[in-house]
Amino acid sequence: MRILLDTNVLVRAVQRSHPACRMAVSAVKALHGKQHVLCVAPQNVAEFWNVCTRPAVVNGLGLSVTATDRYASRLERMFLVLPDSMETFREWRRLVVQHNVMGAKVHDTHLVATMKVHRLDQILTFNMQDFARYEGVTAIHPDTVR
Repeated sequence: MRILLDTNVLVRAVQRSHPACRMAVSAVKALHGKQHVLCVAPQNVAEFWNVCTRPAVVNGLGLSVTATDRYASRLERMFLVLPDSMETFREWRRLVVQHNVMGAKVHDTHLVATMKVHRLDQILTFNMQDFARYEGVTAIHPDTVR
């Protein structure tokens, strides 16, 4: 089964000082060990880059471009990168209108559009509520993965 990884799981997995780091890493390892294909969207990598390079004083990790590039390259090797397409864009547009999505939640909707186009129905995330409005999408909290 293919499962999308939310950006918050990717960020926590590299943030060794964060209390959720171990949980994120453990969940990814467990899913991989059960032969699931773990996926990311280009948007995940862009959001990951944003958080990693943003200064710590504004809720980022304060990493250099070089360090972030190493992490991003590792993500691209470890996980299946699902391509963006016009079909994904059209599905995103349909979903934001259908669900009256506004503000920062448009990014979650883009991930859902990617999932729908690529026929994935599960996402590993710390933010379960972000995906509750979408029919056919099951959010999995890392703490529940064994």
